Amino acid sequence: MAEEKYWLGFNLVKGVGPAKVQALLNQFGDLRSAWGAQKDQLRRIGFDQRSIDSFFEKRKELDLDQCLANVQAIGVTLLTWKSEEYPNYLREIEGSPPLIYVHGSLEEIDRWAVAVVGTRRLTSYGRQITQELVAGLVLNGVTIVSGLARGIDAVAHKTALEHGGRTIAVLGSGPDCIYPPENRALARQIVNGRGAIVSEYGLGVQPEAKNFPPRNRIISGLSLGVIVVEAGDRSGASITARFALEQGREVFAVPGNITSPASKGTNRLIQQGAKLVTGVDDVLEELNLAMVLEHSAVQLSLPETQDEAALYEYLSAQPVHIDDLSRSTGLSSSLVSSTLTLMELKGMVRQVGGMNYVLAREPEPIYDIDGTEDTKEKT
Repeated sequence: MAEEKYWLGFNLVKGVGPAKVQALLNQFGDLRSAWGAQKDQLRRIGFDQRSIDSFFEKRKELDLDQCLANVQAIGVTLLTWKSEEYPNYLREIEGSPPLIYVHGSLEEIDRWAVAVVGTRRLTSYGRQITQELVAGLVLNGVTIVSGLARGIDAVAHKTALEHGGRTIAVLGSGPDCIYPPENRALARQIVNGRGAIVSEYGLGVQPEAKNFPPRNRIISGLSLGVIVVEAGDRSGASITARFALEQGREVFAVPGNITSPASKGTNRLIQQGAKLVTGVDDVLEELNLAMVLEHSAVQLSLPETQDEAALYEYLSAQPVHIDDLSRSTGLSSSLVSSTLTLMELKGMVRQVGGMNYVLAREPEPIYDIDGTEDTKEKT
């Protein structure tokens, strides 16, 4: 808790983003020490004059204990790069937020999350497809991530709640500044045991246009894949899709009427290589998410699918990076990631940091009838 307030302090300094926070950690070892930095020290690690001035101004005016108390008073939890509870998929992306504000709860099941995004000016077709896709995902234990905006986002959150599922709303404002105002009741439902409101912006930060593109990288960063239901040519949903591709996530798009402005963005995404979605099975199969709820009850076992068997062959007690597994097996990075997640839940593998995986335990030797050793695990 003592260290947490310094992460909060730097979060409130304008111009100090992920790169500068990492530079501070490299130089000082922790942010408590970095909070006492001198100007020449900050210059040496790449701070420009504007960032230095902003830091010294904030350091003079902020009471960090009071700032932390204000956050806690409204029931918001702070998660930093150092927190065990910080979402693993988000931690993996380039430029992941050093600190996030979480109102509600993030749970283990939220590792199986899919983002559903789209236009604010949805059509009846967009509403119907969103409801059908979200209902199917939720029934398979998948958490729905979106941006709490009007239109497709709001329908996605509401449908997840109506079907008893979990949902995560990522804001382009502070966790206490719900936007748009008409979705405040929806936000309360989400934080009341049904998911979480997540933001990298501090208390009181209003929803400005410049905040939403960075917010979109968190939406895709929390998800195994992103489904774009309806989107114009230049839309926030298309930006989220671009972030997803940069992060190695799968991008799905719902085809639409070629004369509809609401489908221009999705049809273009399909032209550019996004996976065309005709139903929820397209998403579940591509991401290896079918029946997550059933898998979550499975204990340690031998590989059950060809994908698991392929990964199992290249895993041992020595850490192997997820990218190396993708290259060795020929499987896509998103499929490797989702398969490893299921294998980890079964107790077959462990993540040991930095996207490296090992077998959870060495297989015990089994001897065939002829006396030769077989390294498969006992059943």
